[in-house]
Formats: sequence, C-alpha cells, structure tokens
Amino acid sequence: MTTTPAVGVCAVDVRSGRVGIVMGYEGPYVQLRPYGGGREWDAEPGDVRHATVSERLGAATAYTNARSRGEVL
Repeated sequence: MTTTPAVGVCAVDVRSGRVGIVMGYEGPYVQLRPYGGGREWDAEPGDVRHATVSERLGAATAYTNARSRGEVL
C-alpha cells in the first residue's frame, strides 16, 4: 500500500519526474510547488510518491546553482 505524502513533504510527480513540496490537496488533486518556490501544479494522488534522498539533494543543488547564476531570487 502506498501513501500519499503529507503536506510539507518533498515528493515526485512520476508523470513528469518533477520534484516538489506538497502544498495541499484541492479536490481530487495533490498540489505541488517546485523546490525553492514557483508556480504550483496539480497531480493525481496515484502519480505522487515520496522523494528519495538523492532526488531531494538533486532538487536542492539545482535550486542553489540557479540562485548562484542569478536565475532566481
């Protein structure tokens, strides 16, 4: 049995491979926001799983690199 990640947990949308933070639930969807901020997107609960340690680290590294290049604030 797979459980949908709780609000605030780092998760992966398996349809796209995007890593995000679970922001909440709206109707039948899980709302995810990219690591480091940005526009939320909706995903089916069955398409969302907990992120692995390496996926969380990869998202954090990508965000830090983007900040150092001035792409995000």
